[in-house]
Amino acid sequence: MRKIRVAVIGAGPAGIYAADILTKEYQGVQVDVYDRLPAPYGLVRYGVAPDHPRIKEIIKALRRVLSGEGIRFIGNVHYGTDLTLPELRAHYDAVIFSTGARADRPLKIPGIDLAGSYGAADFVSWYDGHPDVPRTWPLTAKNVAVLGAGNVALDIARMLAKPADEQLSTEIPGNVYQGLAANLATDIHVFARRGPAQIKFSPMEFRELSHSPSVDVLVHPEGFEIDEASQRAINTSKSTKLVVDTMMKYLQREPTGAPHRIHLHLCQSPVAVLGTERVEGLRTERMELTGDGTVRGTGEFTDWPVEAVYRAVGYLSTHLAGLPFDHDAGVIPHDAGRVLDIDGGLIEATYVTGWIKRGPVGLIGHTKSDAAETVKSLLGDLAGLRVPEVSDPDAILERLSAKGVDYTTWEEWERLDAHEVSLGREQGRERVKVVPRQDMIHAGRDGILVRD
Repeated sequence: MRKIRVAVIGAGPAGIYAADILTKEYQGVQVDVYDRLPAPYGLVRYGVAPDHPRIKEIIKALRRVLSGEGIRFIGNVHYGTDLTLPELRAHYDAVIFSTGARADRPLKIPGIDLAGSYGAADFVSWYDGHPDVPRTWPLTAKNVAVLGAGNVALDIARMLAKPADEQLSTEIPGNVYQGLAANLATDIHVFARRGPAQIKFSPMEFRELSHSPSVDVLVHPEGFEIDEASQRAINTSKSTKLVVDTMMKYLQREPTGAPHRIHLHLCQSPVAVLGTERVEGLRTERMELTGDGTVRGTGEFTDWPVEAVYRAVGYLSTHLAGLPFDHDAGVIPHDAGRVLDIDGGLIEATYVTGWIKRGPVGLIGHTKSDAAETVKSLLGDLAGLRVPEVSDPDAILERLSAKGVDYTTWEEWERLDAHEVSLGREQGRERVKVVPRQDMIHAGRDGILVRD
C-alpha cells in the first residue's frame, strides 16, 4: 500500500470528518489539517451561540479525531498567502478544501447598506469571540429587525433579547458581556417570508426561545396560514409538526409583561430598509401562500419603526486563490468532490467537501456523508495521482517558518484549551474564550494567563 500525504484546508467539521474517514479507510495516509485560526473546530467554535452548549458537544468527537494517529493540526496559516496551491501540490499527494462559508449572503434591497444594517455572520462572530472582528458592537437600538427564518435568526434574536447576566454561565469573553450589558434592545422583530410550515427553525431551539424569564415570545396572527402544501408538510415531517405546534402555543400564550419581547411575523417579505443616513425603519410586503409551498406578494406594505436590521438570510463561501468559483451558487464546481475547472475538466489531485462544496445547507449528518463521497473519489483516483516533489513531512513546516508564519500545533491548542477552561473555573464557568489572536498564540505556547 502506497503511503500518501493529504492536506486538508479548514479545520471545521467537514475537514475533520474528511481526515477521519481517510485515516480509517487508508492505513498509509498522513493528513495535515490546516486552519487560518490558531484554534480548530470552525463554526462549531465560532458559529454556534454560546448559550447552546449541547450543540458544542460535537467538539468532543472532533477532538478525538484531531488527536488521533496520522493527523496533524497546523493552525494560524492563511491559505492563499501563507501557503499557495502550488506549494501544497509540491508537498502533498492531494489537497481537500473544506473552508466552509464565513460571509453573509447579500440581500439586494434598497437601504441594506445603511448604518445600523448588519450581516448575521459578523454579529455571530462578535458574540462568539472571533479574533478577526472588532471587539465592540453598537447595541443602541431599542427596536430591532431580524430578517430570516432559520436557526441563525433565532440565535440573533435570543442573544439580543436575553439580559447579559443570563449569559454569564456561558463561555462569552468579557468584551461580549460588557457589550450585551449595554444593549438597549427591548423588542426584536423576526420576519419570515413564508408561513408556519415553511419555517426552518429546529424544534428544540424554537422551544428554548422562551426559556428566559426576561423574554416574551409573541407570534403575530397575521400571516399564520396553513394551506394544502403546509398541511402535507406537517403530516409528513415530525420536525415541521413540532415547530408548528410550538408556534401555536406561542400564538395562544398571554404575554407575561417581561421586559424584552421577541416578535415573529410570518408572510412578511422585506423590500426596503428605510432611512437617509442610518436605519430608521423596515418596509415589508405581505405575502400569501400559493398552495405549493411558495408565496406571492399581495401589494400590501407595512413600515416598521426599527433602528437596526440584521440579515440572517444565509451564509456564503468566498473565492479561494487558484481555484475556480461559482459566484452565483457560492461553491467550488466539482464532480463528487473532484474540483472542476471553468471548462468542466478535472483539476488534478484537488478536492472539496463541506459548505464550500454543496453550499451552506444541511446538518452534521450531511457533512459526514459529504466527506465520505469526497474521500471515496480521492481514493478511487489514487493510482493516477503523481507523487509529490517533497517527501519529508516536516519540510512544509520548515517552509512556513522560513516565511515567518507563526503557525500553531495541536499541543499548543491543547494548552490554549486548558487555559480557557482555567479562566472559566475562576469565574465558576465552564470556559472563557481568549479573543485576540496573539493572546491565543501566547497562551497556547507559553501558558501565560490572559484575563479579558
